[in-house]
Amino acid sequence: MGNSGSLFSLRDKVVLVTGGGRGLGAAMGKLFADAGAEVMLSDVLAKEGEEIAKEICDMGGTAKFVHHDVTVEPEWESAIAATVRAFGRVDILVNNAGIEHMVLASEESVSAFRRLMEVNVTGVFLGCKHAIRAMSPDGASGHGGSIINMSSIAGKVGMPAVTAYCASKGAVSLMTKSLAVECGLLKNGIRVNSIHPGVVWTDMGSALPEQLVNVGLAPNPEAARHMFLSGHPIGRFGSVPDVASAALYLASDAASWMTGSEFVVDGGYTAQ
Repeated sequence: MGNSGSLFSLRDKVVLVTGGGRGLGAAMGKLFADAGAEVMLSDVLAKEGEEIAKEICDMGGTAKFVHHDVTVEPEWESAIAATVRAFGRVDILVNNAGIEHMVLASEESVSAFRRLMEVNVTGVFLGCKHAIRAMSPDGASGHGGSIINMSSIAGKVGMPAVTAYCASKGAVSLMTKSLAVECGLLKNGIRVNSIHPGVVWTDMGSALPEQLVNVGLAPNPEAARHMFLSGHPIGRFGSVPDVASAALYLASDAASWMTGSEFVVDGGYTAQ
C-alpha cells in the first residue's frame, strides 16, 4: 500500500513543454516541476518563458527556457539538443504550442489558414519526429518516453467559424494515433497520446465570446458566452488545472498502457 503517489511522480524525468511562456503551457510546466520533473520550457515569447522558468526555480523546482519557433525544423533540433544538454535526457514532450483565430470560412485567407496549419500541425509533426529520434534506443536520450499532443474538442466535433482550427486539431488527433501504432510496432518504448480540452478559460478561451460576436454569430458577448457554457453539461468552463492534471497523468507511469488515446477533458461537451 501507499505506492499510488509514486505512479504519478515525475522524479528523474525530463520534460519539454512547447508554448510554455503562458497559459496552459506555463501551468503544465509548474505542475510537472512540482511532480519532480526537470522542465525545459520553449516558446517564441522569450520574456514570458524566462519569467515562468524563474518562477519554477523560485518555487524549488528545476527549469530552463529555450527560444523556439515550432514551425522551424532546425529550431526543433536545437530545442531537443538543449534539453538533453541541460538535463541529460528527454522523457516527455508536450506539443502544446498552438494558435487559433475565428473567421467565417468564406472570409478566411489562404495565408492565415496556412499559418495556422504550420503552427498547429507541422509544429506538432516536427516535435514528434525529433522527440522520437531522441527517445528511441539509439537516440540522444534513448530511454523511450511519452509524447502528449494538445488537440481539442474542435478535433472531434464541428464548431462554427473555426474551420482551420478544427481541421488542424483533427489532423493532430489522427497523427497521434498513427505515431502511437508506429512506435508500438517499433518497440521503441514511446507512447503517443492526445488531449482534447473543451473551452478552457485561458487568454485564448476567454477571447472566444467577443470573436463570435465579431463574426456575426452572436448578438453580444454575454449571449456568446452562454452559447459556449451551455455546451458543457457540467455547468462551467474548464480551468487550466483541469487540463494540466490530465497531461500529468499521461506523462506519468500511471498511464504506461495508454497510447493512441484521445484523452477528452471537456465537461461533457462531446457526450451530448
